[in-house]
Amino acid sequence: MVEIKTPEQIAKMREAGLVVAAIHAATAQAAVPGATTRDLDQVARKVLAEHGAKPNFLGYGGFPATICTSVNDVVVHGIPDDETVLKDGDIISVDAGAIVEGWHGDAAYTAFVGSGHSPELVELSRVTEESMWAGIAAMRGGNRLVDVSRAIESYIRRQPKPGGGKYGIIEDYGGHGIGTAMHMDPHLLNYVSRGRGKGPRLVPGFCLAIEPMVSLGTPKTEVMPDEWTVVTLDRTWSSHWEHSIALTEEGPLVLTAVDGGRAKLAELGVTAAPDPLS
Repeated sequence: MVEIKTPEQIAKMREAGLVVAAIHAATAQAAVPGATTRDLDQVARKVLAEHGAKPNFLGYGGFPATICTSVNDVVVHGIPDDETVLKDGDIISVDAGAIVEGWHGDAAYTAFVGSGHSPELVELSRVTEESMWAGIAAMRGGNRLVDVSRAIESYIRRQPKPGGGKYGIIEDYGGHGIGTAMHMDPHLLNYVSRGRGKGPRLVPGFCLAIEPMVSLGTPKTEVMPDEWTVVTLDRTWSSHWEHSIALTEEGPLVLTAVDGGRAKLAELGVTAAPDPLS
């Protein structure tokens, strides 16, 4: 069953989303050479405390940290620790969430640590982020869940990969519904699976976390012995971007973007919904 939200509930999710946006801003500033991934986790904890919000990752299924910090070939669910020291040239995906009065926000971004990144890595992150926005733009009334998947996959497949070959669209992980829990139905693939049907119709009150994960090589992954850290099977580097979005009567509202997604959606010819908190 898909949980359909009222406008009042979406406003609470917007509050949680803005806390996530604040975590992103603070951790991005702290993601410098010499910092540990635990340093970033401490930054996130401080932001949550300042906003009176709760973490939704800490303790989730036994996860031991406030955020996920996934460096280089780690796709998702990297555990912050003191041993992982960021180096010049690394990339890191930070996945963060927050709970406000029982309502969840969830979003991720990929950051470049220091300098000296190859055009291949810059393009990898750009393609992943832009495919997310293509999926967000497909969140409109009358569409079905598969239309979001198709928009994400189509964008990635159209992009030439520097040096040749194809990008790997991670197969084992995808987006999800969000609301009174962080992970809810429906599961959102980042590609079209011919055997899964069209999925539910998108209607006002429908909320999704859209999160493409893309690698420079294989779409296959494996889980490390800590039972959380997910790496690419061929150890090629990967990127992860995510936003939580609510579909309203006026259009999509990007709950975890400071401007509600207004500027980026305008570039794509889509009008974002008004911010319920403004």
